[in-house]
Amino acid sequence: MTLRTKSHWFGVVLDAPDARELGQFYQRLLGWQIFGNEPNWVTLAPSKDAGYNLAFQTEPNYQRPVWPPAEGQPQMSMHLDLEVDDLDEAVAHAVASGAELADFQPQDDVRVMLDPAGHPFCLYVD
Repeated sequence: MTLRTKSHWFGVVLDAPDARELGQFYQRLLGWQIFGNEPNWVTLAPSKDAGYNLAFQTEPNYQRPVWPPAEGQPQMSMHLDLEVDDLDEAVAHAVASGAELADFQPQDDVRVMLDPAGHPFCLYVD
């Protein structure tokens, strides 16, 4: 048995203190469209027929993760990897969209960024 249905969508949901704020950040960062915009839930996708989405859920008990991980501190449970054409341009765009460059950078060909809620995400060139 598979989990597929007639219309198979794959999505990732990130918790945040404010779903709309984080959804608007990722809309600026990725250039995707908002397809669901409720007070506590926002969904983005590159198009209505993409087959995948990125969603954001308001979580009142959300705690910003610490990067790099530190014992006894909230840790990221996942992160997004985003392939880009030019690393320097992508970092500048991410910062202009509201991200920050993480202090700790473990690789020369990857940039760890933090979104406004503190979720780490990586920009890389293949």
